[in-house]
Amino acid sequence: MTPFHLQPTEPHLSMRLYIAEKPSVARVLATELGQTKKGDGWLQCGSDFVTWAFGHLLEMAMPEAYNPGFAKWRADDLPIVPADWKMLPKNDEGAKKQLELVGRMLKAATEVVNAGDPDREGQLLVDEILQAHGYAGPVKRFWVSAQDSVSIKRGLAALKDNAEFKGFADAAVARGRADWLIGMNLSRAFTLSARRGGADKTLLTVGRVQTPTLAMVVARDREIEAFKAVSYITITALFEHANGPFKGRWKPAEGQAGLDEQGRLVDAELAKTILKTISGKTGIVTGVKTEEKSDPPPRPFSLGTLTFAASKRWGYGAEEILKAAQNLYEAKLVTYPRTDCEYLPESQHADAPAVLAAMKTTFPSLAKLVDNADPKRKSRAWNDEKITAHHGMIPTQHRGNPGTLPEIEQNLYQLVARTYLAQFYPDHQYLATAVQVAVEGYDFAANGRVVTEAGWQKILKPEEPDEKKDDDEGPQLLPAMTENDPVKCVKGEKKEKKTKPPPRFTEGTLVKAMENVHKFVEDPELKKLLKEEDGIGTPATRATIISELRRRRFMESKKKAIVSTELGRSLVDALPDDVKSPVLTALYERDFKEIQAGKASIADFLIKQTEFVTAQVREANSRSTVVAGAVVEGPECPVCKAGRLRRIPGKQGHFWSCSRWQADAPCKATWEDDDGKPAFQGPKGSVPCPACKQGYLRRIGYKDKFFWGCSRYREGCKGAAEDQDGKPVLAQEKSRSTPVVAPV
Repeated sequence: MTPFHLQPTEPHLSMRLYIAEKPSVARVLATELGQTKKGDGWLQCGSDFVTWAFGHLLEMAMPEAYNPGFAKWRADDLPIVPADWKMLPKNDEGAKKQLELVGRMLKAATEVVNAGDPDREGQLLVDEILQAHGYAGPVKRFWVSAQDSVSIKRGLAALKDNAEFKGFADAAVARGRADWLIGMNLSRAFTLSARRGGADKTLLTVGRVQTPTLAMVVARDREIEAFKAVSYITITALFEHANGPFKGRWKPAEGQAGLDEQGRLVDAELAKTILKTISGKTGIVTGVKTEEKSDPPPRPFSLGTLTFAASKRWGYGAEEILKAAQNLYEAKLVTYPRTDCEYLPESQHADAPAVLAAMKTTFPSLAKLVDNADPKRKSRAWNDEKITAHHGMIPTQHRGNPGTLPEIEQNLYQLVARTYLAQFYPDHQYLATAVQVAVEGYDFAANGRVVTEAGWQKILKPEEPDEKKDDDEGPQLLPAMTENDPVKCVKGEKKEKKTKPPPRFTEGTLVKAMENVHKFVEDPELKKLLKEEDGIGTPATRATIISELRRRRFMESKKKAIVSTELGRSLVDALPDDVKSPVLTALYERDFKEIQAGKASIADFLIKQTEFVTAQVREANSRSTVVAGAVVEGPECPVCKAGRLRRIPGKQGHFWSCSRWQADAPCKATWEDDDGKPAFQGPKGSVPCPACKQGYLRRIGYKDKFFWGCSRYREGCKGAAEDQDGKPVLAQEKSRSTPVVAPV
């Protein structure tokens, strides 16, 4: 008997239906519940049943679902604001089939358990299924942040009323509708504005998170390009103390002449004077200060900090890091990865021995380090007050086989595991010493460090700063000395340096910038607001947003760096500040949190959102926008007479091609670009093709030689000529020569 035919026949008989977010979670749940039977899209566990979604089975309807006329983009139709929002089954046969199955199972269910992932979207994607099928029975909520057996059992034993999580679903609804209003309306408005400016085939997508992200990349690229290096001088001196040598750097006195506005030495003559004055002279130690310091272990990873660390260390992209972390989660080896939290629940501290034991089995290479750990040690990571919807990412109690994992998953697991293991090692402890020296009226400073306890750094290297300091500025091993000790200046040294531009974004640093977007805002009040929030985007969406910006040709990858394209810059330049500012999305996130807490309503939020979108649409409709780097459509194709010519940016510059190059009967005609126009006859001085008489010859490199080929080769013309001193040698110019055929 299939579950969707099952009906309770007696008052005591009941069917509880668990709806998981994805099949992998459903299988884990069924294992703990005691699976007894398996069907197509469901698992039976005694009288209970488990089924699943594939993420969202429903999606927000497109504008044409509200009015067929909206299928055509017209400025007069904007803004489009649905009065009654529609959710439709995803346009995927598998999703439609599963949605129908869940609906039949709901008819037999006497109680439902929402087993979506522990976040807003996880709450909503099950709730919207229940709403779509009109289910009105009792609903419980299963909420765990890990898929190991212990966590699942705890979650099953602590089911709560699903109504307690209504705010999470409402916040997700508000986010979805806000994104829809901005994306559908502003993308249409600014795309139509660009078309009025001549970019007929360019789609300018606008999003409340993707646009500020793109704006940050554009601003960084332009800052680098406008950067002008400033020359300056540093002075160091090698000192000899009775107990040993050390280096000190010159410290300018207050009011010192010869410095620039940033306090850097720029006067070369002053540098020479200092070196001449101090060399070979005896100075005195004017101050020695030693402090005991300690560094606690780094906190467990959020998705953002994991992305930053893995990108910096191995060069992985944000999306592949997320995918690998998700695979580890579904393999039950790590806890929920899409987290913005770096802290752990205090109740989980008692699980440490079991987690550490599992780590030894999963990665035997960690065994010795695990044996030296103290599971009773409690670092700053355990803090209930800092926990958000999810806790930091750590290993689970599940014991896996590392040999079956791809390299990226092995690397990420070890990174997560070592960071967790570091919590059970002592703080890194050291003596920090600062020494001041005076020589002939000039002051020098030296810093030293003596490690007294390596602590957690035995298993995990400290994170290196983005900007490494020069060797003469870092800590060194200092000899023992006291105030008033004499020291001799053996020699002085000057270095001529130049300031460096800020680094280009990588995927890791861009994700970090999205989290810490307050650093890119100058207004003190807005900076404070953004710092209190979680930046722009969510741990689950940031990698996808970066990939989408690349796919739309607004950004591109150059080795590890992310750089903006000409098209991306034009889009940013065309948009009003309110649309591309990170402040906008931060303000919305604050509203979402208010909705989640039940302190605000979706309706009130959408009223404000509609007013904002209406104002931006009005602005876009009032002007035409010229977009550089866009695909510009030109005259009728002279070859097929059906398509239009388009000016397209290529690797060797712009060229023109027919718009029907992907049609059923494709037209492959192409022309070079001649100052923004298709060069039908070729550039000035071109030689007509001797074969077809329609194209012209172009000089082409082939292996280590050159030849001349017809510009209409895509249309099948094989006309060609040999190359001699950079000019084509036509067949009639050769005595009884055979025609030249272009190499294939």
